[in-house]
Amino acid sequence: MTTDQFTFTVNKTDGTARTGEIRMPRGVIRTPAFMPVGTAGTVKAMYPDQVKALGADVVLGNTYHLMLRPTAERVAKLGGLHKFMNWPYPILTDSGGFQVMSLAALRKIDETGVTFQSHIDGSTHVMTPERSIEIQGLLGSDIQMQLDECVRLPCSDEVAEKAMRLSLRWAERCKIAFGDQPGRAMFGIVQGGAVERLRIESARELATLDLKGYAIGGLAVGEPQDVMLRMIETVEPHMPSEKPRYLMGVGTPDDIVEAVRRGVDMFDCVMPTRAGRHGQVFTRHGRMNLRNAKFAEDTRPLDAESKCPASNTYSRAYLHHLVRANEILGMMLLTWNNLAYYQDLMAGLRKAIAEGRLGDHIAEVKEGWARGEREGKAETA
Repeated sequence: MTTDQFTFTVNKTDGTARTGEIRMPRGVIRTPAFMPVGTAGTVKAMYPDQVKALGADVVLGNTYHLMLRPTAERVAKLGGLHKFMNWPYPILTDSGGFQVMSLAALRKIDETGVTFQSHIDGSTHVMTPERSIEIQGLLGSDIQMQLDECVRLPCSDEVAEKAMRLSLRWAERCKIAFGDQPGRAMFGIVQGGAVERLRIESARELATLDLKGYAIGGLAVGEPQDVMLRMIETVEPHMPSEKPRYLMGVGTPDDIVEAVRRGVDMFDCVMPTRAGRHGQVFTRHGRMNLRNAKFAEDTRPLDAESKCPASNTYSRAYLHHLVRANEILGMMLLTWNNLAYYQDLMAGLRKAIAEGRLGDHIAEVKEGWARGEREGKAETA
């Protein structure tokens, strides 16, 4: 049942982990949730109805890419992103900040915002907090992210602190620009690099803005997993418990289960789709590289117990052939398998939290990855 307002309810907890629901006019997001990434208005190699059928309640769109092509103004003219990409369910858009930092050819950051050159044609653009929110509004996004400055790790404490404080000031400007939009939400983003005191200050300051949700940004950018998990543990007590928590750009199945254990509600990552396009698959038995010659005559499906046709119908030998021949169907089938696995992983985590057995469930999942298969060990996830 949907609502005309944006609401979040925690239904059950198991330690720090929790399962719940985000409700909004376009649908309900069951948490913990994994959001397939639809960077340029498409989850690559997938039909929208396939994505929904796998259990995805929300997809992610990207402000940077869509503002450059086809432009936010054109998407608005054509009826908004939901209609444009034939996805009538919730859409979260990131602010474009990370892509500006990582993709733009030349960029200059100051208090006003970021001036950058497009990676597509070299044209110059200015992204301010206000412009980021304006673009996300033109797209019709249900959950909009503040513009922030994301730094790569490792970095000095001084660099992390400067970016964190700028991001806090930008969060205030984004909140003003967002205003009151019933049924939609704007999330703030906790920054601070790998410095605990900066992360805590960022989380506390953002909490005073009373936003609809809060993200942890600037992780999964090169730091070891233990650093990422320590930052989550540091920040979690200072994030409002009645608001959703979103770990941006994460990640591997192991990253996700460990972050869920520590109280995170939402995730996104290009990994399952990107890996699928390059011959890598995720399964209950771990990760496999279908390019490897050992699969050339393997008649087994990827996972006979999966409900996904890509996983239970096609032989590994055929998928190996498609990958080696660089056939589009191979990319489609492996992406389908991977997104199915990620959604099954989330469903299992939600069920385990509801039943109060998350620790045992995670141990079982990890045992499956480590055990692999009796014939032909899979790589660990």
